[in-house]
Amino acid sequence: MDWMIQDVARMAGTTSRTLRHYDDIGLLRPSRIGRNGYRYYDQEALLRLQRILLLRELNLGLPAIAEVLDGGRQDRVGALHSHLKLLEHERERITRQIESVKMTLRKTKRGEPLMPEEMFGGFDHTEHEQEVTERWGREAYAKGDHWWRSLSAAEKKAFQKRQIEIGQDFGAAHRAGAAADSDQVQAITQRLYDWLSGGSTTPTKEYFIGLGELYVSDPRYTAAYDTTENGTGTAALVRDAMKVYAERNL
Repeated sequence: MDWMIQDVARMAGTTSRTLRHYDDIGLLRPSRIGRNGYRYYDQEALLRLQRILLLRELNLGLPAIAEVLDGGRQDRVGALHSHLKLLEHERERITRQIESVKMTLRKTKRGEPLMPEEMFGGFDHTEHEQEVTERWGREAYAKGDHWWRSLSAAEKKAFQKRQIEIGQDFGAAHRAGAAADSDQVQAITQRLYDWLSGGSTTPTKEYFIGLGELYVSDPRYTAAYDTTENGTGTAALVRDAMKVYAERNL
């Protein structure tokens, strides 16, 4: 028995376009193609799709997923056990995050002091290791990871606080209708550049512009700026401001 591409997309909560892309890159081939040109998927293909979706949920990139699926891990039962362990680990991490936020709420309401070790329980910056490695190289990740681990809890908190304040100021500028090349916005962008430079690397012109593009093209980055308070369009302002800054100064 097999299923048409539209039915598979609907059942899996994805799109036919995504499945066609997986076919184009060799990640998921249909079991057959009908005379009408439609792609059809059998049970074996659905099992592979399930594994792909599980790995995507764990933030693995498509090249890494292809390596996992085709790199000698062909035992389906063993692979599913491995995926189950990863999902259980993810569930435990999310549970720790929930408890951490609940604790922060309780202490904030009571006016009690907050302990950084408690506030950041379950938040693991290494979850983006694969993405950083694929985008900027293994050396970039290793350097950033070493720098982050070298910080004290207070230094990590201060670094994150600066990022939040920069985002809030970009939001205020957006609400005020400030232009990307205005003195006000460029001053905030200077702070963003200084914040990034205070980390593991000094941004180049290409890096700074490329990062700005990510703020618009990647929903995770966009969400950090286009908050309810800042309003939609703040991420685009940040991107434009970063390009202006880079062209002028880098």
